[in-house]
Amino acid sequence: QVQLVESGGGSVQAGGSLRLSCAASGHPYCMYGMSWYRQAPGKEREFVSIIESDGTTSYADSVKGRFTISQDKAKNTVSLQMNSLKPEDTAMYYCKTGGLGDGPCSYWGQGTQVTVSS
Repeated sequence: QVQLVESGGGSVQAGGSLRLSCAASGHPYCMYGMSWYRQAPGKEREFVSIIESDGTTSYADSVKGRFTISQDKAKNTVSLQMNSLKPEDTAMYYCKTGGLGDGPCSYWGQGTQVTVSS
């Protein structure tokens, strides 16, 4: 079992920045392939970014160059620095373990809301 708690969401104007954090606790075996997803009202949940255990990162095209994912293995946290925010970034942001897909190590946090106004 892994528990994930996201924080750092809020309301900002377009062009602003936010930093999301995800604190993980529980079985360390599943704390790999930490990723962020988001879901806007009326839309499907979509991939945002992932950081692998070796530090390799990947981003959705829509956030590339604006968002940066990082992790602190000692503290079991993963962060998402979001710059140059746009209204279309408005969504609930979720942290996930276990890489992409829905394997046995796939755990989700409860989400943190990000609202970007124009």
